[in-house]
Parts: sequence; structure tokens; C-alpha cells
Amino acid sequence: MQFDVREPELASDVTALSLPQFRAVEGVGRNAATRRGLGATPEKLPAAPAHIRAGGRMMDSHGRTILDLRISITDRCNFRCVYCMEPDVQFQPRENVLTPGEIIRMARVAQSLGVRKIRLTGGEPTLHPQLTAIISGIRAATDVEIAMISNGSLLTREKLSAWKRAGLDRMTISIDSVRADRFARVTRSTVTPEDVIAGIEMCVAEGLTPLKLNAVLVRGQNDDEAVELARLARRFGVEMRFIEYMPLDSARAWDRSLMVTAQETREAIEDVFALTPTNMDDAHSTARTYRFTDGAPGLIGFIAPVSNPFCGACSRLRLTADGNVRPCLFSTTEWSVMKLLRGGASDRELANFLIDVTWTKLAGHNIASPQFVQPARPMSAVGG
Repeated sequence: MQFDVREPELASDVTALSLPQFRAVEGVGRNAATRRGLGATPEKLPAAPAHIRAGGRMMDSHGRTILDLRISITDRCNFRCVYCMEPDVQFQPRENVLTPGEIIRMARVAQSLGVRKIRLTGGEPTLHPQLTAIISGIRAATDVEIAMISNGSLLTREKLSAWKRAGLDRMTISIDSVRADRFARVTRSTVTPEDVIAGIEMCVAEGLTPLKLNAVLVRGQNDDEAVELARLARRFGVEMRFIEYMPLDSARAWDRSLMVTAQETREAIEDVFALTPTNMDDAHSTARTYRFTDGAPGLIGFIAPVSNPFCGACSRLRLTADGNVRPCLFSTTEWSVMKLLRGGASDRELANFLIDVTWTKLAGHNIASPQFVQPARPMSAVGG
């Protein structure tokens, strides 16, 4: 499988664009965590109880059932966002990455176990040269909702139309600033906010809706843009979601003082636009959504994994681009399915593997605990 990925030009002086608040942790190299891998993963995955396997669903030991599988189809990205990926990141060798056939097979097995939604993530999934084939393959093998998250920089009407015809249901676009200088500092790329906004317009025009926009606010960097970003929801009639800055950066420079809480962001927006709860969020929703009280189109969502964790209703499992299954975004343990996929395993064996991994899912990530350990692999290697 070829990954001859062409990336838009990165900012030439990435060091100068690094943000001073993102300081390195002593003793940890800028890319050391990515290079060393996890290391702590047990060699043998413990089996779930027989009655759990027999139930044919992915249920953990706390009674939660997996309904949403997030598949990272590539770890490559044309951005180097300061809260995610360092400029000198080393990508997985191509032979270590899941093939389209392996991705499609895992999606099919996951649906047989009750998964209702597939999210294609990365890296930047639109860099994958066989993206259309992956989407069409998942659609042919399942009837799940297929969504994709993208930085929006590489979108065209032709691509979006092809993906929709192949079976893509909706898109999520990340945009952390509407100011060109800040956007360059955060993404460390030569892409502009206008490029991403053009992608947003194209997604709406192609009907890849309901469209969601994601932003991460970092104190002292873009935390004064909450209202400007909220205006995008009103302009396009989409949901603008604000996600708290999480300890998943490859520089391992996360500091709670840099995190802008969901409550702070909401208060900043409500200084300009009154908000009313939609009361439409189901138990498994990551976001708490609000409508504009004045009746303007669009929604505002707040995702607060740090200040107000939603672990108790979590229904998600993650498959990384290199074939590791993670019970949680913050897992320090993950298990590789590659040996099974490439060793002739049956679908039943793959299903039992997913059931067993799910059974190990912890009650919560414990970010607020002094004992919290940041995962060795950053967001870009895990898939959001």
C-alpha cells in the first residue's frame, strides 16, 4: 500500500512559531514519547468473562456499551498544531499502517458487535490516497453512520462530492482561530483561516451535515476568540464546539493553567450572545449544546473532558492507524490487532479481541488526580 502523501508547505521557521507557553517537560525529548511507544502494554490481553463474550456486545466491567468506533486511518498530517504534534514528528513506517481492507474489516466486525457510528480520524484523514475506497468499503460492509474529522485545508467540491457518493454522512472541521497570524502560530502551516472557512462552505453546500466545527482554546493564545468563533455557527448554521485543551500534546507541555474551561468559554460568549440549553443531548454525547436565544441559526457545544469529565457514559473505542485498540483516549495501555489481522484470524476471533479490550476499559481517565499519567502517545498518533 502506497502512502505517497503530498503535504501543503509547512511554515519554514517552525521554531520561531512555537508558542512560549508550551514548555517542554524536563527529561522528555520533543518527540521521545512518540519514538519510544507505549512500552507498558501487557503481552497477553486478559479475556472477558464468558458471558460477556457470549453476549455479542462490547461491554466493559462498569456496564458501559461501545456504540462508537473511531478509526485513525493515517498518522500523517499537514499541520503541526502546538497542542498536538511537534515539527519533528516521526510517522509510522508504511508497512505498519492498517490497509484499507483491514480498516473495512474492523468496521464490519465492530458493527456486528453493536457499533452504530464510525468516525474516520488521523492525523489528517484527507491525506490518505485511498480515502474514497475506504469510505465506500465501509458503506458496502455496514450501515453505520460514517463521519470524518478534518482540518479542512485540503477540501474541494469534487472530493467532498465523491466522498458523499461513496457513503460519507457528515464532516467535522477543526478551526482554532479566525485570525491569520494566530492560525499560523497554532497550526505551524501556511494554510489560512480563509482556506478552512472555504472548506466549511463547501461541506455545507455538499450536504455533509449536520456539520460540526471544533476549536481548542489555549489561555494567552486564542482564548479571546470565543465570540469570533461562535459567529461561525450563526453564519453557517452549524454547531461550533469548544473542546478543553487536553494533556495529549507530543511536547508533553500541557499545563492545567493553560486550559480554558468550558464554563469560562460559555460566559465569554454569553457576554455577547445569550444561550439556551437545547436539552437534546443524549447520555453518550460528549458535548453539551446550546442554541442562540435570539433565534439565530447554529448551535454552540462545550466539551469539557478536564473540568467536567463524561467518562461515566462513555461509549467510544479507538483504533489507531498502526492497528492498536485503545479503550480510552487517555489510555496508557493498548493492544495490537495487527497479528490477528495478518495472521489469518477469523471474524469471531477479531470480535472476541474487541470484546476483551473493551472489558479492560477503566472507569475514568482521572486527569484531576495527582496520579494521572499522560499517555506516551500524543493525539496525532492516537486519533481524536
